[in-house]
Amino acid sequence: MPDTSRRVAVIGTGLIGGSLALALRDRQPHVEVVAFDRDADQLSLAIERAAATSGAASPADAAAEADLVVLAVPTGAMRATLAEIAPALRPGTLVTDVASVKGPVAEAASDCLPETVTFVGGHPMAGAERGGMAHADALLFENAVYVLTPTGSAEADPRAVWLARSVGARPVVMAPDRHDAVVAAVSHLPQLAAVALVRLAAEVGDDALALAAGGFRDMTRIASSPFGMWGDILGANRDAVLAMLETYTDGLGALHDAVRSGDLSALEVAFERSAATRSAIPSHAKGFLTPLAEVTLWAEDRVGFLAAVTGALAEARLNIKDMELLRVRENEGGAFRLAFADGPAADAAIGVLRNLGLRAERR
Repeated sequence: MPDTSRRVAVIGTGLIGGSLALALRDRQPHVEVVAFDRDADQLSLAIERAAATSGAASPADAAAEADLVVLAVPTGAMRATLAEIAPALRPGTLVTDVASVKGPVAEAASDCLPETVTFVGGHPMAGAERGGMAHADALLFENAVYVLTPTGSAEADPRAVWLARSVGARPVVMAPDRHDAVVAAVSHLPQLAAVALVRLAAEVGDDALALAAGGFRDMTRIASSPFGMWGDILGANRDAVLAMLETYTDGLGALHDAVRSGDLSALEVAFERSAATRSAIPSHAKGFLTPLAEVTLWAEDRVGFLAAVTGALAEARLNIKDMELLRVRENEGGAFRLAFADGPAADAAIGVLRNLGLRAERR
């Protein structure tokens, strides 16, 4: 944060707010983080885990002396929270949020906040299957897209950009309505599709569920997400979600017609277009960004293998931006995907790994 900004208020210490506070304290230890949560146990845990330097008695108390205020409350509670903190804000304060829907929050901020403060919407596109401060993780936003949605400007306040980068994320600036249309397609619609697929499998019968492993389980993992969060999101982004549902239904209808008529050429075109589009989706990040440079490392099944690899790369000052275990077989080894910031870093890493006698290639 700029040197003039030293105090951050985090209102809401669930998974997202708690993880953001942990990441901020880890990367910017000089910054004071004051937290508030209506659940006293959550707030106590945030202080216990050093996500916050102190707790506040109310949202207004947390925001009163802050240079930057982060609202990490449910989407449905945003307007009331904005109204509650508004009288306490100092001129020049930056207010941001972490909600998954930006249009309604921007409208509420315009209605509730004084003209002497700045509001920039924010959406860190990361999460986990379990919520709450107990599952907060300082690395949750590492390499994730952090969408910033300023209103009336093509650029976000530098303090909002600083916040995104300080928690390990990669800021992307978007208009609020564009954000809501995009996430309706790539996040909200897939959630509904996963729910529908699991419900269909359940209706087919227990024997279908017994076979629903592998790909089916992977593609429907998000069906386990709690409705407590999704009810607010789907209600707030209803129009954009409905538009995407209608488009998706039309696409399913076209596939239905092709299957019914035996039009294999139409199905082949659909499959090929889908495969080409999916291959263009970055595999390195928790969102949509320019791909990192990736390396495939064939792993040996021996104790200390991964430690030796990461140690050698660290000694060469090569930072692994992302890592994924692709496959493994006991007693034989497997393969890892390592992602680096750019091509030269990836090539240098390959050199280090090959000097260790390992097989490594650019993906």
